Amino acid sequence: QVQLVESGGGSVEAGGSLRLSCVASGFTFSATHMKWLRQAPGEGLQWVAGIFARGLAPDYADSVKGRFTISKDNTKNTVYLQMNSLKPEDTGTYFCARGYGPDTGGQRGQGTQVTVAS
Repeated sequence: QVQLVESGGGSVEAGGSLRLSCVASGFTFSATHMKWLRQAPGEGLQWVAGIFARGLAPDYADSVKGRFTISKDNTKNTVYLQMNSLKPEDTGTYFCARGYGPDTGGQRGQGTQVTVAS
């Protein structure tokens, strides 16, 4: 069955960096667009970034553009989210999911928590 396992979250100071990873299994990863979503405390899911199946044409929400980078390694069945210049408003649970976006649908993993202190 489809499995998505996120990792790499943590607590950082504003201005810091984190790299999230999502290891996928149970489907043809190399043929699947992937996206990152996040959910801030008390809020709904927000699309963060998407990338095409072959690792091309990344796109980002305006709130993270220029700070976050999505990438995809089809040899490792893994999608990454490099997050730089983190802000307190980036705090939340981050999920990977199948699809490009900017919708927030699709099966997600359990998520990884990111906390950015001011």
